Amino acid sequence: MFIMKHDIKLKGKLAAYIRWPFILTAVLVAVTILVFIFAGYKAGFIMAMGLIIYIVAAAVIYIYMKPGILEELTRFGMDFASEQHSLTEDLDVPYALIDEGGRILWSNNCMQLHLGDSVESGDIAAALPEFPVSRLAEVKDDLDTSIRHGDKYYDVKVKFIDPERDSLNNYVIDFQQSNVRLFAMYIFDATEEVRTRSEIQNQKLAFGIVLIDNFDEAMNSTEEVRRSLLSALVERKITKYLQEYDAIINKIENDRYTFAVRQKFVPMIQGSKFSILDEVRDINIGNELSVTLCIGMGVDADNYAQAQEWARHALDLALGRGGDQAVIKNNEKLSYYGGKTRRVEKSTRVRARVKAHALRQLIEGSGNVVIMGHKFGDVDCVGAAIGVYRASRMLNKKAQIVLNTPTSSVKPVISFFQDNPEYDSNLFISADAAKQVVDENTVLVIVDVSSVDRLDAPELLNQTRMVVVIDHHRQNGKSVEAPVLSYIEPYASSACEMVAEILQYIGDNVKLRPEEADALYAGMVIDTNNFLNGTGVRTFEAAAFLRKSGADITRVRLKLRDDRGKFLARAEAVSKAEIEDGYAFAVCPTEGIESPTEVGAEAANELLNMDGINASFVFTELNGQIFISARSIDKLNVQLVMERLGGGGHGSIAGAQLAGVTAAEAISRVKETLKDMKEKGEI
Repeated sequence: MFIMKHDIKLKGKLAAYIRWPFILTAVLVAVTILVFIFAGYKAGFIMAMGLIIYIVAAAVIYIYMKPGILEELTRFGMDFASEQHSLTEDLDVPYALIDEGGRILWSNNCMQLHLGDSVESGDIAAALPEFPVSRLAEVKDDLDTSIRHGDKYYDVKVKFIDPERDSLNNYVIDFQQSNVRLFAMYIFDATEEVRTRSEIQNQKLAFGIVLIDNFDEAMNSTEEVRRSLLSALVERKITKYLQEYDAIINKIENDRYTFAVRQKFVPMIQGSKFSILDEVRDINIGNELSVTLCIGMGVDADNYAQAQEWARHALDLALGRGGDQAVIKNNEKLSYYGGKTRRVEKSTRVRARVKAHALRQLIEGSGNVVIMGHKFGDVDCVGAAIGVYRASRMLNKKAQIVLNTPTSSVKPVISFFQDNPEYDSNLFISADAAKQVVDENTVLVIVDVSSVDRLDAPELLNQTRMVVVIDHHRQNGKSVEAPVLSYIEPYASSACEMVAEILQYIGDNVKLRPEEADALYAGMVIDTNNFLNGTGVRTFEAAAFLRKSGADITRVRLKLRDDRGKFLARAEAVSKAEIEDGYAFAVCPTEGIESPTEVGAEAANELLNMDGINASFVFTELNGQIFISARSIDKLNVQLVMERLGGGGHGSIAGAQLAGVTAAEAISRVKETLKDMKEKGEI
């Protein structure tokens, strides 16, 4: 059974015992010599004759008795091994002896019962294909793994047989071994355990919240006599959809529902891609505005309270992304569904007024204010920061703006404030300088961004307890955690629009200087592409407020004019664009351009002016990365496309960055993403 040479010899105490007669012979020889010397020849002769007789007898006994002793010992070992073999053969645990190559040297009856006739092949890979034979070469002691074989689940334990450690070498007989590595393999049927755990997991409750995110607007767009019918139809759709998954539903407000569903139904809900979003949106009984839902779910939480908290977080994220979508939070993993419709502007300014008053209280209770935007801040980012600066100065608080690397597009706007006696020379500071200014009593206002990984100086978040976020982009899972005040409105055209509204409510005596109004107005012009993209009633109201505050359209236009190089680069990108299925793909040249990514964004806007173009994607290579600028009008939510590539944005304006690829490879990836989304019905 064992692959060894049986060069057997005695060892240990038994071997020492057999050698004692020879040791005593040496002692008797010495005694005989002493007798010759001291007792005379006669006594010595008699002693010598006795010694000879002893030596002959001991030699005869050793020569003739040793084989018998070894035979008896071997027979005892074989009888013991046979008994042990019999016990192992009938052991209720599947057991086998295998070598390093996965060859089955021996297996017991239980192993053959579990694996069937395939054991007779002599190869564990054939009998148990799921077992990782390649890992045996790395095993120094034990290997534990779990596998599925057919409809059975097994826990497999492999133990390396070390001759120096185990009983292959015992204390009586010494074997000479070969270099073959042997392993004892046990498999334990874990099918019932796995099924029980799965059932327990399936019976856990997932918690969800459903919110009609435009309830008031939809009702107001419906005739009064039909409003109750619209509300009833929406409620019926929601309850019918959730009851299909055996959910417990509770209506807690006119526009809010909570539900609990067993975990086993979650994959089915995900498989349906939350079709309830489309079903409710399709309700039309004369309402001018479609009803849209926001759904947040907390899945696979440790307890029900945690699932509820995750659902609230997921709902906030869905709202922050513009509504009409569902978000599932599973620990750190977030899954998004829906979000296909255009964002709808909310006509009420109540939220802006509430946020303005809250911001005022924070600033008044602070020591100073530091304003920060995203990396490579654009005109919208800087303009919004200038607006917050004016609000802070109106409340008699020192304010500074973090701007690490001013791009060519913002330099004309910054020039309004540089060498201007009305402003401090350190109005714009670097991240290193900001670290010396920010403390626990500082209000850190983040504008035009909510993702931590895009902040100009993310380390400042750890230096203060008062963080405010003002942003118009859809949120993702990397948003700033637990800000004291968060004002995120994806329907807004720009951060400058949001700040302009805040300025109208933050105090009665806010007066903008002309250069400040120009900066805010310029931000709106750039982000809306001259008021062509993403504008609403409130956008033009904010623009009117800035015009009244002294914004000069001609002055802004002069500041925002491009140089010849940028103009030609943009024209080249547009002229060489590839058109495919209503999508435009172009590569923006970078040679001699100070801010090529900005030119790429402008080119993407220009491409939308061509008839038949539903969306444009412009690719710009900079610092070893490919920057993608994505734009659309109304038929495609480019944010969903860019999120697939690790980017983000909002419905009609989005972007992403790809490292380690060429422009051609990036174009191919975007095309593949569009194709995949179209096949899955996401476009």
